[in-house]
Amino acid sequence: MPEPSAPAPSGRPSGSAGSAGSSGPSGSADSSVPSGSFASTASRDRFEALVAEADAVSVDGWDFSWLDGRATEERPSWGYARAMAERLGRAHAALDLQTGGGEVLAAAPKLPPVTVATEAWPPNVARATALLHPLGAVVVADADEPPLPFGEAAFDLVVSRHPVTTWWEEIARVLTPGGTYFSQQVGPASVFELVEYFLGPQPPEVRRGRHPEDARAAATAAGLDVVDLRSETLRTEFRDIGAVVYFLRKVIWMVPGFTVERYRPQLAALHRQIEAEGPFQARTARFLIEARKPR
Repeated sequence: MPEPSAPAPSGRPSGSAGSAGSSGPSGSADSSVPSGSFASTASRDRFEALVAEADAVSVDGWDFSWLDGRATEERPSWGYARAMAERLGRAHAALDLQTGGGEVLAAAPKLPPVTVATEAWPPNVARATALLHPLGAVVVADADEPPLPFGEAAFDLVVSRHPVTTWWEEIARVLTPGGTYFSQQVGPASVFELVEYFLGPQPPEVRRGRHPEDARAAATAAGLDVVDLRSETLRTEFRDIGAVVYFLRKVIWMVPGFTVERYRPQLAALHRQIEAEGPFQARTARFLIEARKPR
């Protein structure tokens, strides 16, 4: 199943950093789909059923298990969840920024004595609180804008998986001397095959956004030493049109303003393509960055 393929895990409606542009040929799509555009009545019925199911399911939280069997994504070789858990096991005070529903943090077998998570989107704040409080972690509702609501040198470990924005100066401020920031992030032009299917070709500056070397430069400018930086391009497949609808409803910054009715003709065409040619394939970009605050 795909992970979030644009900045995440918060999934909040206000987050648009790293999104594709909103211009494109389908921005004002007609909501009608001629019945003759399907190869058969059965194909049309499958389309309507898949779209209706995916449009009705809840997209709260940051659990993508609904996509099991309907979409797949290769995972980076570095194993972020395992590596994060190892660091959490050695930390005394840890902060998980933009925790989403708290699913990744909750999977760690051992949390530090002081563990705090931030999240902006109210539905996810509630989910994370319910999941993390029994584990001894505190969830703080935070708008993901500087300053972070913590004092200087409060944490020896800060982690974040797929952040919308990385506020490097704030991370440096709340880290103790010798403390570490450890993060897996979405790289440039991730799943842009799908983005550009709906929005049309994106300009070079949009395709280059979220480049790992820009992250290195920003971390260094904030006074942190980058000790690890790795990137990979991975394969993603969407096996039916319902998976596409669910993904775009959940990862809202990929196609800003996405709704089924607005993009129904494009969805119908993509449904026909998947039926004729097999899964829709895209490339996912990920990078891992670890930065340390000098002692």
